[in-house]
Amino acid sequence: MSATTEPIAGTRPAGARPEATAMRIGYARVSTRDQDMSLQIEALKAAGCDRIFTETASGARSDRPELAQTLSHLRPGDTLVVWRLDRLGRSLPHLIELIGDFKARAIGFRSIMDPIDTTSAAGELIFNIFGSIAQFERELIRERTKAGLESARARGRKGGRKRKVDARALREIRALLKDPEIRVTEIAARYKVSRSALYRALRREKDAAA
Repeated sequence: MSATTEPIAGTRPAGARPEATAMRIGYARVSTRDQDMSLQIEALKAAGCDRIFTETASGARSDRPELAQTLSHLRPGDTLVVWRLDRLGRSLPHLIELIGDFKARAIGFRSIMDPIDTTSAAGELIFNIFGSIAQFERELIRERTKAGLESARARGRKGGRKRKVDARALREIRALLKDPEIRVTEIAARYKVSRSALYRALRREKDAAA
């Protein structure tokens, strides 16, 4: 994996960051070193980005340090710009989670090729659509979880063979933890792991993304 940042010529130096100054921050990514990201970088420059973060890493990876640095660099009023949605999120749930976080932090988002621009007049509508999709996904997970628990109770057992919590399960677990009506013990039972194992898996994922 390689990662670099590219300040745009004629703009503020990389270290300069006045608190009241809103910036357009670009993020470009390719999966392998054989791929060329020059098209992305030129599009981000044309979109007026003040700084561009670049990364060579698979989109499926959760440990993308340059993406983490990009997100931590963003401040309220800034706008994150990407060439395409698939350059940013590793999955639809991950993308929904990121855009929800942008809204909470008062950060704009633009995808050049899709096109999506939350800083436009229709920006609030876009945020609301992504929010509705996130809520719909949580409801589906919640229904599946409750159905699984009820089925297990009907068979007279609570758990069974323990299994490893994979990346997909972790995304579902994070969504379920946001629902105050579902207890951690129920979630752990649904995924056939102990509470401590569930928390360890979440902690490992957080550490890997740090």
